[in-house]
Amino acid sequence: MSRLRHIEIDGKRYLWRDIRQLRREQKKAVARAMQPTLFELKDDRRPEADRTAAGRYREPSLFSDFS
Repeated sequence: MSRLRHIEIDGKRYLWRDIRQLRREQKKAVARAMQPTLFELKDDRRPEADRTAAGRYREPSLFSDFS
């Protein structure tokens, strides 16, 4: 059985070579696409213990500044 050189879609003939080239272009376009961010990322400048709820529970700092 010989290799098919074309495919018929909706009554039109397309060369496999052209379909493969279009698919390669699609893959390159997806690789180049950038996902926009939903919000601006900011640095968390709090002390290490204050960054998580568990850390705030272990090391409460409510009155530590007044002593």
